[in-house]
Amino acid sequence: MTRITHLGVVFLFFAAAAIAAENSAWTTDHRWGGIGGIFLLPDTGELWVEVEKADLNRSDKPTFMTLILFGPDRQVLDEKTIPDDGQAKGSGTGPVQHARVATTVRGVGIYGVLVTVSNDRYGENVEWGFRTNCTHYVIETARGHRDADHEEPIVLRNPDVAGDVCFVPRAGEFTIDVAEASSESGPLELFNALDEKVGELPIGSDGTGSAKFRADTVSAMEPWRLHLPKYSGSVQIDGVTRWSQKDSFRDETLWSPQKDSWFGFAAVRWMLTPYSNTIYAGTQEDGTSTFQVHNNDSRSTAVTLDIEFPEDKKWSAELDKSEVTLGPNQSTEVTLRYQLPAEGDQWECKVRAIPNDAPELATFSTFRLRRGIAPALAPLSMPLDLKPFQHENEQLGYAPSCPLTNQVYFDMNNRPVVNNGDGLSVLNDGKWPTASYTAPGSAPIRSATTKVAFDRDNGIYSIGDANGKVLLYSGDGGNHFAATAIPAPGTCDIEQFSGHNLPDGPPPFVQFNLTEKDPNLIWRRLNDMLLYLPKKEADGTVSLQEPVLITKKCIGYSGHSGMPSTIVSRGSKVHVVWAEATDPAEQVPGVPTYAATYDRETGTLGAPALIGYGPPANDVHNTPCITMDSEGYLHVLIGTHGATFKYSRSLKPNSTADGWTPAEDLGAGLRQTYVGMVCDKDDTLHVVFRLWQDDTQRFPSGIYACLAYMSKRKGEAWSAPRLLVVPPFSEYSVYYHRLTIDRKGRLFLSYDYWSTLWFYRNDHMGSRRALMMSPDSGATWKLVDSSDFAQ
Repeated sequence: MTRITHLGVVFLFFAAAAIAAENSAWTTDHRWGGIGGIFLLPDTGELWVEVEKADLNRSDKPTFMTLILFGPDRQVLDEKTIPDDGQAKGSGTGPVQHARVATTVRGVGIYGVLVTVSNDRYGENVEWGFRTNCTHYVIETARGHRDADHEEPIVLRNPDVAGDVCFVPRAGEFTIDVAEASSESGPLELFNALDEKVGELPIGSDGTGSAKFRADTVSAMEPWRLHLPKYSGSVQIDGVTRWSQKDSFRDETLWSPQKDSWFGFAAVRWMLTPYSNTIYAGTQEDGTSTFQVHNNDSRSTAVTLDIEFPEDKKWSAELDKSEVTLGPNQSTEVTLRYQLPAEGDQWECKVRAIPNDAPELATFSTFRLRRGIAPALAPLSMPLDLKPFQHENEQLGYAPSCPLTNQVYFDMNNRPVVNNGDGLSVLNDGKWPTASYTAPGSAPIRSATTKVAFDRDNGIYSIGDANGKVLLYSGDGGNHFAATAIPAPGTCDIEQFSGHNLPDGPPPFVQFNLTEKDPNLIWRRLNDMLLYLPKKEADGTVSLQEPVLITKKCIGYSGHSGMPSTIVSRGSKVHVVWAEATDPAEQVPGVPTYAATYDRETGTLGAPALIGYGPPANDVHNTPCITMDSEGYLHVLIGTHGATFKYSRSLKPNSTADGWTPAEDLGAGLRQTYVGMVCDKDDTLHVVFRLWQDDTQRFPSGIYACLAYMSKRKGEAWSAPRLLVVPPFSEYSVYYHRLTIDRKGRLFLSYDYWSTLWFYRNDHMGSRRALMMSPDSGATWKLVDSSDFAQ
């Protein structure tokens, strides 16, 4: 096997229409780089994909390769692991190892193989390849994420043979760039969907080349072909490996080395979702389940819908539509109505979607109906252990009637509300009507934060964006909203209820206005941090006064996960916490965290108090969090990025200026990030965060990022971490978690698992957000349904 000298990961491919003998020789014509997976369009009968792997042994970390074969409904049909070869770092390419995943195809549709490599999310430490008996397939090159614009170059590693890269280009003008190609190869040739030559791409003596081309019309069904006399180099194609906001198939690097293997997967991606849905009937004798039909193509299409039952097991289920017509990138819903059979405990059917102009690309979702109460409604056995393609619904029948768009907050009457992005959903008589933030005839307003805040009069507040930030206010329980313009454009954080805080007047908010980025340190930012103190006027409107400058060195606010609290108020005192950027040349133990108090009565801002440092320095991830207890003592967690959070408490109630306890670690050696903290009615502190774990029993690589929880009872030490959610894959994960508390002290945790793997994330349309709660101060947890709010 040829040794890779650049990006490391190699795909080896052989496709044959006939099934090869089990012990046939490994044959391959082409090799390429980039991990991800394969989508296949098989006929009925046996389907197999055979993979080989060789470790490059460039690292001392073990590289376990996992292969997951899945069906159209994302049922895992086979799974194999190819272990690390055990060779020492620097020993060169190791021995070749093989594994095969296989199934019997009974339901026609689009199948796939997901390939992951432990400790190697970019695939730089292994060579691997595949062959299959499936004639039609496309590859999706999809590495792990980087903290940069998403790109997925196609890396070719066979300089001794010629070959093709088949793809669907961007409509209009597009550029192809080639690097590290053979300077002796001569020009590359480009052919359109009719296989007509449209131009050449010369290769210079340095192995690079670039050329612009134009595609007046494109179709996901009809690929273009780039021919390389020597199959070597790195290829970047606009609309295929790098994207603009206008591209039809953004973030989807779909291609094939053979034009005959191509099928129009991109056009029918997400055609029918969810891929499966499990419903427990409870006490109801009938019910409904909603599916979304989506057209991912740039052309209109009609889709025929039908239900298929297992042989001799037909039961009462029907769709409200038999056909839908969709415009480009358009979606619609169809409803499956069912009646609970008199006998039996579980039933199944397939909802099939067939594009009328390409019936060979039909697919299906599986609907499962079960008698009884969903396990999701009972206390969970923690942690919740997610499996590939098997999350809360598939494992536990979680199908809540409450909105999951974002975290839930509670008004002064403990009525739950959810920010839905363009409006507010409020529980009312068992239903969740949504009131729009946009007044009739006004410019559209979208939310600029997922937080919702309240004043003593039960007024509702949030931050919106209407081509500029606005403060949103409703004085009638969320039925109508008024918008007050915020002068500056920066990110805002508004004071939300975290257990014992209640502002006098409208809730204050802070704004982070970026003034400088550091080109050498990606996470170092400088922001002007402004404190706004809204005022309710006699006519019921809300106005903004001149903001108070807190600091010009704030490092910013990292709120996508944890959603930390920057502000707590009691009476006239408004307490603010923040972290600052420092001179990179200065030796500091982390990001310095400060707190200060603004007094509404005197109109003065107190001096900042240094509370402690959160490692590493100059990292915007290290946003701190503040709350207060029933006596008014302030509690701060200093944020960190992969290190242990630090905790401090004010020495006097309702004051940042009278001293703080020494900042102390929450535990020994904890690798924590993204703090979210509340304080319950017994003054117990609760914190949820991402935690890195080493556990070779769970994952061969031993490293993964889970969602975890800790608590601190009044006068006691912090508890040991408790795992709440474990990811289906090792390596990087984030949960976009948000911890809130209701007026009774119950904990609510909204989370949305996010894997580093582009292949896995691309496969799912929309979020995977779920909501769990603890009614007993973190002792037990359960998934939330609307009935939990009625209690």
